[in-house]
Amino acid sequence: MTLHDTYDPNNIFAKMIRGEVPCVKVYEDDVALAFMDIFPQTEGHTLVVPKGVEARNLLEMPDDRVGPYMERVQKIARAVEKALKPDGLVVTQFNGAPAGQTVYHLHFHILPRREDEPLRRHSGGDPADSGTLEALAEKISAFI
Repeated sequence: MTLHDTYDPNNIFAKMIRGEVPCVKVYEDDVALAFMDIFPQTEGHTLVVPKGVEARNLLEMPDDRVGPYMERVQKIARAVEKALKPDGLVVTQFNGAPAGQTVYHLHFHILPRREDEPLRRHSGGDPADSGTLEALAEKISAFI
């Protein structure tokens, strides 16, 4: 999918926002939903998606919604850092398939990084254990 395709309201993240597909929630309010990535690249890999918009990527996010959404991304990143105490933290976002985007609803990845620990493949491999994800979500949520 390129930067110029149309928004699909049936993408997996839109379905999660509507409660049609389960996710392991970390945080939710009227602006954003944060949840554990089911195919984590690192332990604690968290996603933050905006609610109430049909934006496939950052370029499509309405100007007046960027600030409140980014405040939530920062809030979740701080909670991940406090809960998991990583050596570093990657906060990233992809725009279009050639850039690495695989779900076409705007989302930021928060990836705790540890020295000498390689990243697992993006959106690949077996899904993480739900009990492990729930424990991580609870730990992160405690710092929000």
